[in-house]
Amino acid sequence: MKRDFADFWNLMWELALGVCAAFALMNAFAPPQDLPWKPLDLNHPLGQATEAKVADFEVPFAASSEEVRGATEACIQTLRDAGVEVRRAEDRDDGGFCQVRGAITITGGAVTPLKPGGLTMQCPLAVRYVIWDRQVLQPAAEAIYGSRAVAVNNYGTYSCRRIYGSTEVSDRPSEHARANALDVASVTLADGRTVSVLNDWDGQGPNGTEGSGLLRRIREGACRVFSTVLSPDYNDAHKDHLHLDGAPRGLCA
Repeated sequence: MKRDFADFWNLMWELALGVCAAFALMNAFAPPQDLPWKPLDLNHPLGQATEAKVADFEVPFAASSEEVRGATEACIQTLRDAGVEVRRAEDRDDGGFCQVRGAITITGGAVTPLKPGGLTMQCPLAVRYVIWDRQVLQPAAEAIYGSRAVAVNNYGTYSCRRIYGSTEVSDRPSEHARANALDVASVTLADGRTVSVLNDWDGQGPNGTEGSGLLRRIREGACRVFSTVLSPDYNDAHKDHLHLDGAPRGLCA
C-alpha cells in the first residue's frame, strides 16, 4: 500500500513537471497574440487571444465608477503604448439606455484619422479600430491600390436611439446609444481617390472592381476584429456604410 501511494505521488510530481515544462515552452515560443496572459500589443497580428484581451477593457452597464476608471485607464495606456494619441472624454447620460461610460477621443498619432474627427467612443471600440486599421485596412489598401489609406470617412459613433432608429420599445438599443459603434462611409487613399460604400460596393462605381474588392476585403477583415459588422449585403439601411461595433453578441452580414 505504501509503495502504491509513493508511486502515485511520483507520477503526480512527474506530471506537474511536465505541465510546467510545457507552459514554459509555450510562454517562450508561442505567438504572444495567442496567449491570454500576455498583454495586448496593437502591433501584433490578430491571434487566438486578441478578442479576449480587448474584452478585458469592456465596461459592463452596471460597473462601479472604480471599475470604469480602472478598465479605461488600462485601455488608454494600451493605445498610448501603440503610439495612438487619445484623451479621456466626458461620459454622458442622456437617460435610459443612452449612456456612455469610459469614453475617449482619438486625437492623433499612429492611426489613420477618422473624418470628421473628435468622436466620442468607448475605449475598447477605439482599440478595435486601431487593430482593424493596422491589420486589415492598411494591408488591403496597399495590396489592391499600392497606396495607404489616409482617412476613414464616417457617420459617427454616438446616437441615442434603438436599432434602425426604431420607436418600438420592444426593439433593442443600438450600440450607437453607448458610443460602441462606428459607421464607415468611405476610405480616402494617399493617391487622392476615395472608395465609397454607396458608390463602389457593387463594383459598378467610379473605382470599379478594385473599389468593390477593397470594401469587401475590409468588411471581411472587420469580422475578425469587431463583434458585429453590417454592410449593404445585410439590408438597405446599410447601403451607404459599414457598421462596426463591439456588442457582446456577434454577427457578420
